[in-house]
Amino acid sequence: MSDTTQTAETTQTATLNLPNKTLKMDVVVGTENEHAFDITQLRAETGYITLDSGYGNTGACKSDITYIDGEKGILRYRGYSIEDLAEHSSFIEVAWLLIYGELPNVEQAKHLRDLLTEHEALHEGLRHHFEGFPPYGHPMAMLSSMINACSCYHPDLLEMGDSDESFMGAAAKLMSKVRTIAAFSYKKSLGQRIEYPHPELSYCRNFLHMMFSIPHAQYHPEPEVVKALSQFLILHADHEQNCSTSTVRMVGSSGANLFASCAAGVCALWGPAHGGANMAVIEMLKRLRDGDDSAAIVMEKVKKKEFRLMGFGHRVYKNFDPRAKILKKTCDELLAKLGINDPLLDIAKELEQIALEDDYFIERKLYPNVDFYSGIILRAIGLPLNMFTVLFAIGRMPGWIANWRETVNDPKGRISRPRQVYTGPAHRPYVPLEKRG
Repeated sequence: MSDTTQTAETTQTATLNLPNKTLKMDVVVGTENEHAFDITQLRAETGYITLDSGYGNTGACKSDITYIDGEKGILRYRGYSIEDLAEHSSFIEVAWLLIYGELPNVEQAKHLRDLLTEHEALHEGLRHHFEGFPPYGHPMAMLSSMINACSCYHPDLLEMGDSDESFMGAAAKLMSKVRTIAAFSYKKSLGQRIEYPHPELSYCRNFLHMMFSIPHAQYHPEPEVVKALSQFLILHADHEQNCSTSTVRMVGSSGANLFASCAAGVCALWGPAHGGANMAVIEMLKRLRDGDDSAAIVMEKVKKKEFRLMGFGHRVYKNFDPRAKILKKTCDELLAKLGINDPLLDIAKELEQIALEDDYFIERKLYPNVDFYSGIILRAIGLPLNMFTVLFAIGRMPGWIANWRETVNDPKGRISRPRQVYTGPAHRPYVPLEKRG
């Protein structure tokens, strides 16, 4: 872990006044001056709990991994700005950073690349599992199923020791095999021959090879395509305690192994309100393409709340999503290089231009978010819509691994067990069946 990691400090106390009871709570202050009330003893001492649907005001853990300031549009991994990492780093370096707390040196980066190459192939028995899925099966269903199935062929993962070496091997297996599983599931949906990973290719190029190569014709992507995919993965590698990451931590808190916990993360990410958001952008653009309204008319309907605009604004960011700024530039470069003539992309650019210039959208901070640009980029690369969320899962894997490790290594960690406020019927006497009429 990083030597620069700082522990959240308790510097003040707050008082909660309840009928016939006063509770003093420590105020915990994070390294970026975030404040939280420590309510660990709330129920034990008062009988009360907090009610916070969606956990928007609840800190479920202390974490050293990712920091977000939504008001200022800041995203940092282990203290490094997302802008610097996206511009200068690779996905492999970012993965090491998230998992181990520091950017790797040359030897460490090579070691991780070697491990990813070593573990990129699937056991042949696993390959035959794909035959059990129908060709129209969703790739996310295959991904979550096959991640769990992997552990059956690698029982050492279930008995992973405490050593860094055994953990690193498990993490590399997961990061490498998830890419192979994703590409195999795509080939399965097309009825095409599965393309095996190529040991001489980089992480992103290897994935593109397995996706788009066909017999006797290996796919050679443009450098702009590789860069766009790498940046997509980096920008999605972690994002604090979102739905899927919280799921991984909750499952991991039970003692579940790394593969089972991350398979659960895949299932959480599948939801359209989470990882499926970039798919929703493309689906919206298709509706606009098939309709009669211009982009300007649609945006006026948005103002009147007659049309839901996808890919604009963000629950966390009250300013411009910093990831969107990066992907906008990458998107422009990619489209210019590929010279794609796609009416969906034309509509997207019109919506973007209006939102960036119209006072209504500017005042409400309804800027294009990362899902808007990532949807356009993945479509331009040639990925089908049902693979968008799969790519998100591949990118998020290092963050899930880092959060799982942080959870299981927490000496004060407990199994997650939220409370509830019961609103069902009060106690009712049981009436035997023959007396109920």
